[in-house]
Amino acid sequence: MSDMITADLVDLDLAAQTKEAAARSLAERMVALGRVTDLDGFLADVAAREAQMPTGLDGGIGIPHCRSEHVTEPTLAFGRPADGIDFGAPDGPADLIFLIAAPAGADDAHLTILSALARRLMDPDFTAALRAATDPAATASLIRGDTAPPAAPEPAATATAEEPPPAAAPVPFRVVAVTSCPTGIAHTYMAAEALEQAGQAEGVEIVVEPQGSAGFTRLDPAVIAAADGVIFAHDVPVREKERFAGKPTVDVGVKAGINRPAELLAEVRDKAARGETTAPAGTGSPVEEAGGPGEGYGTKLRKWLMSGVSYMVPFVAAGGLLIALGFAIGGYTIDKAPSVAEHFVWTDSTSWAALLFQVGGLAFSFLVPVLAGYIAYGMADRPGLVPGFVGGSIALTINAGFLGGLAAGLIAGGTVMAIQRVRVPAALRGIMPVVVIPLISSAVVGFLMFLVVGKPIAELQKALTDWLSGLSGANAVILGVVLGLMMCFDLGGPLNKVAYAFAVGGLANPNDGSLKVMAAVMAAGMVPPLAMALATVVRGGLFNRTERENGKAAWVLGSSFITEGAIPFAAADPLRVIPSAMAGGAVTGALSMLFECTLRAPHGGIFVLPLIGNPALYLIAILAGTAVSAALVILLKGMGGRGDGKAVEGTPATESGTAPKVPATV
Repeated sequence: MSDMITADLVDLDLAAQTKEAAARSLAERMVALGRVTDLDGFLADVAAREAQMPTGLDGGIGIPHCRSEHVTEPTLAFGRPADGIDFGAPDGPADLIFLIAAPAGADDAHLTILSALARRLMDPDFTAALRAATDPAATASLIRGDTAPPAAPEPAATATAEEPPPAAAPVPFRVVAVTSCPTGIAHTYMAAEALEQAGQAEGVEIVVEPQGSAGFTRLDPAVIAAADGVIFAHDVPVREKERFAGKPTVDVGVKAGINRPAELLAEVRDKAARGETTAPAGTGSPVEEAGGPGEGYGTKLRKWLMSGVSYMVPFVAAGGLLIALGFAIGGYTIDKAPSVAEHFVWTDSTSWAALLFQVGGLAFSFLVPVLAGYIAYGMADRPGLVPGFVGGSIALTINAGFLGGLAAGLIAGGTVMAIQRVRVPAALRGIMPVVVIPLISSAVVGFLMFLVVGKPIAELQKALTDWLSGLSGANAVILGVVLGLMMCFDLGGPLNKVAYAFAVGGLANPNDGSLKVMAAVMAAGMVPPLAMALATVVRGGLFNRTERENGKAAWVLGSSFITEGAIPFAAADPLRVIPSAMAGGAVTGALSMLFECTLRAPHGGIFVLPLIGNPALYLIAILAGTAVSAALVILLKGMGGRGDGKAVEGTPATESGTAPKVPATV
């Protein structure tokens, strides 16, 4: 770390009151030393990382950090504000702030050094020495590890009478753990250190596998086999998670591993005592669940439902595109073609169209079972799959459709969660996940779906299908406006996902109305990034350099139906960008419904235009909404100044206006 931090990168009297101002002040020191080439671009990357998860930690520590193409070499800057700055830690503001800058292609050696620093931050002697330091050079030396912090005095030994030899120590409780965070630089290793310290204090034998950016060393399979429990403290999927199957498991976010390690050890002990051998309810799937212990039921419910929808979408995409291609090649009578297993002519285009259509139809037949199965999986991990798929198949059998799949998944997951809480004899624990839980839960789900809730849900599904089929005129336009507003309100957030899930669910039982809904949702979702891209071209002076660069990418993102491409603009100026995006989305949704455009594919943007009903009018709807949003955001920015405190054309930006570069996700 000899080159990572010098006295010039230490500010013991940091004059900042916000985390943005602190990051800017420390980053300016990096720029002065040539470690950062573009201040605004680097700060945008820092803000994007901060938007993923606050970087404040218990104990008055803030560690803003990121990888950035604007960093020339791994660099660490330290600041100590007088009053403390809020970095989102549960126990209050931070007075020790580390800004970690890693190049986009940082080598493993540098990242390993930074991870060592992250572990040292869990040492109270180290942080106490930082608070007492008065000289920047000595502080840099302390952070580099050239000098050791003074250790707390040990209590004086007292004479004792001769004691008998100690009895044989009992076998300790053994735990293995995995820690990981999105960047893999700081939180990953701090959580590992916190768990190890808590294990020492609690008399627990714990071995941690930090899965950081510098790679990871797999735990010895013998150590995993001997473990009594497992802790996952992560915000990205655990790699090779199947190695830990069949163990009592606590699955939480990485910050829980830092802030409450002793509680996690107690929780895994309790699960082992109850004989639970799967992940806790609601945190079984790392893809859908970050594991926040304070989440409300509504948040958990949304994550469970989105779990099912996320696994269902590939089936919808493959099936929908195959069906649409079948119609495009063979015409709208292709659904009457005989089975290709019995009649197929290699030189006949109609046979090929029938093949595509029938394969797509089979893919579609999995929609409801997959939806139900993976809702249950999101709730209760692998044991939820069997009753979830069984319940989804029953929903198809009784014509309960998409709504039946939602209900079946929730019932299956809840049933498995209840069974997992029952204490069982040790002799039965080994067969619980593979025999007992699937048997009992499938029987319960079958009874409830066939005899209790299935028929009412089927009637409700029929009413919804009939309503969508009858949509026309003003009713269709109003629905298009509502869906457009929802798609553009949070740009890929919960409300956007609700509208998208409603549209995708309609494809499980496609009719003219549900196909119109799918078209309106995708069209509206394309508008925000396209509008921001257009605005940066028409009035580039209203946007800073980073925003103009983001505008170039937004053309592609918007055309691909990636609504999140507008997030950097909304984060920088939400009061102008979000209302503008919503206005354009409402216009596009309404026009798409009015023009009776249809769509069988749940994704693809402009690239599935040949498969859209009334494609010319569909393009007009998208262009109209894009023009409305772009014009409105230009008008609002022009009327009220930039609205983000920045000057134009290269003038340095203030903290509040930094536009984070948020990676777009589907």
